Amino acid sequence: MSIRLPAEWEKQEYIMLVFPSPKSDWEHSIYYIQKSYIELIKTVILYQKCIILTENKSKLSKIVPKSKNIKIVQIETNDTWIRDFGAICVYKDDKLELLNFKFNAWGGKFKHKKDNLLNKKLRDLNFFKSHMTDINFVLEGGSIDTNGSGVLLTTQNCIFNQNRNAKLSKAQILEIIKNTLGTKEIIVLQNGSLIGDDTDSHVDTLARFLDADTIAYVKCYDTLDEHYVTLKRMEDELKKTKFHLIALPLPNPKFFMSQRLPATYLNYIFINGALIVPTYKDKNDKIALKILKEFFHNRDVIGVDASIFIRESGSLHCATMNFYKE
Repeated sequence: MSIRLPAEWEKQEYIMLVFPSPKSDWEHSIYYIQKSYIELIKTVILYQKCIILTENKSKLSKIVPKSKNIKIVQIETNDTWIRDFGAICVYKDDKLELLNFKFNAWGGKFKHKKDNLLNKKLRDLNFFKSHMTDINFVLEGGSIDTNGSGVLLTTQNCIFNQNRNAKLSKAQILEIIKNTLGTKEIIVLQNGSLIGDDTDSHVDTLARFLDADTIAYVKCYDTLDEHYVTLKRMEDELKKTKFHLIALPLPNPKFFMSQRLPATYLNYIFINGALIVPTYKDKNDKIALKILKEFFHNRDVIGVDASIFIRESGSLHCATMNFYKE
């Protein structure tokens, strides 16, 4: 049996996201984050379908745009960062299958029972057309990135962290990832982190594939910034790979409640025909967008303000999960 984890730029069926609830961690900024989610949804539906999960369908129906590309499903979650607890798509012998990995809220940092049960609940509602397999292994979607051709990017700080799969050795962890995702090569970055990141260095904040042969990564140009050393070491690691590299600047420091936030342009989203890039009202926004527009000749590159998203340590990619055509 052949197994393949598709690249995020491949043809998608829909994007799924969780609309923020006033009863969640978003209470401090609920008006602003709901407004930000609406702007993200408006961008997605220009290109493809968007599935919105919410605890209150009737209320949400009154504030989202009227569109054939929107479907609302009433279901409860603990958190909004569905990239890390949504089902992961693979192709088994060219047939789409969903993998339901365990989710423990980045090492037990937050409540997560509802998030961990989400995919099973959606299956019970007969939402998914494809078969779903439960995997007894903790893995978050934001901790991995693939070029669609058997190469996986991840970080040692996350996948080998004792707060995930403590009973397994590093070799066993890599073997499970290879077997479940059909991965031939795993690049495990030893360096790289952003202050304020709850995920123990998810790769989707640090380095991502732009195509099968190209990796974009976050670069810190300020030698006095506290990120400079670890990001320079990560860059040196990436230079040892076979891939073409494109550097995206680290945004200037952003703060909320006196805490530095993990702002990054690497948390972009591929959708059909476009790339949605988080922006932060920062002078580097234009630079990052220009770099990506010059790279993509047949794909729109659109900036969406993620200044509120990062108040809870995530951004646009963290907030969404892509599902593919069967």
